[in-house]
Amino acid sequence: MNFAVIKTGGKQYKVVANDVLKIEKLDAQPGDVVTFDQVLMVGNGDDITVGAPLVAGATVAGHLVDTKKQRTVLIIKKHRRQHFDRRNGHRQVLSTVRIGEILIGGTKTSLVADERIKAKAAAMVSSTETVAEAPVKAKKPAAPKQEAKAPRAEAPAEAKAEKPAKTAKAKAEKPAAEKTTKAKAEKPAADKKPAAKKKPAAKADKE
Repeated sequence: MNFAVIKTGGKQYKVVANDVLKIEKLDAQPGDVVTFDQVLMVGNGDDITVGAPLVAGATVAGHLVDTKKQRTVLIIKKHRRQHFDRRNGHRQVLSTVRIGEILIGGTKTSLVADERIKAKAAAMVSSTETVAEAPVKAKKPAAPKQEAKAPRAEAPAEAKAEKPAKTAKAKAEKPAAEKTTKAKAEKPAADKKPAAKKKPAAKADKE
């Protein structure tokens, strides 16, 4: 058969073999064979049979691929000048079906459950459960602080005893040397006196 028109979920769909369509949710598992017995029209070239309202003995069979929520549809309502504005979203659950056969005259379908689709669906479910059950990774412990540097080895007692003596001697010599240097530096400045101006010789009184 070339095509058929089926009714499911309150809607009508024109289908052909190997078609993939999204319809209202079906009560079946991925990979199962689903059949539609509400066939409104069947066409084979120029030979078209229209049901009244259904075509007797006609069925359409296919495989259920998956069932999941679709993309969000926004619902916006607004009444101008009335301060009325509503924004909602909706996600419809739809089943994806691959059409396999169009049958007439009461013929039964030859399709069997698709194991590949079942295996794929089972793998998806197991991976989702693994992600959900995976524990949260614990944070790595902070690296321990570096240990304080070891104190320097103490000098022997003899060296400690000699060091203060040398220091005291140096301190005693240093002030003496500084005093001598300061005295030498200050002495010339103190000794020097400004040269006295020579008074001009008094002129003899003219007689």
